[in-house]
Amino acid sequence: MTLVIVLAGSWILLSGHWSFFLLSLGIASVVITVLCGIRLKIVDTESVPVHLLPGLIRYTPWLIGQIIQSSLHVARRVLSPKLPISPTIIHIDTQQTDALNSVSYANSITLTPGTISLDVGKDQIEVHALTRESAENLKSGLMAKKVRKMEGVR
Repeated sequence: MTLVIVLAGSWILLSGHWSFFLLSLGIASVVITVLCGIRLKIVDTESVPVHLLPGLIRYTPWLIGQIIQSSLHVARRVLSPKLPISPTIIHIDTQQTDALNSVSYANSITLTPGTISLDVGKDQIEVHALTRESAENLKSGLMAKKVRKMEGVR
């Protein structure tokens, strides 16, 4: 259904015409496109996960805040030679219910400066952290909890 709405909306915005004939052609092209997608088995519930949009709207400001905090933390470490770095590799439980959640969690880890996801397994993510403090923040599970909440899982 989401694909139909996106395609129809795109057709209307790009054509700019409201005549019955052109709207009929738009509907026909949307139907043909969706049927071709279904026949090719490229349309499923994960193709366009619009159901995540409300959670994503709440999660994005929090993630941006984490990125800013981590950026400042890394900048302080880089600019002040007295502050030590302690590169650490840790394995953290994904605490997620499916692959989409795990990938979202791993991408969130990588987006925050000072941490990078090295490997995503079924139940664990291998993470390189610039400092032990960054590693401990991940081990606290707050980000995992926020990702689960974004995905609609409690």
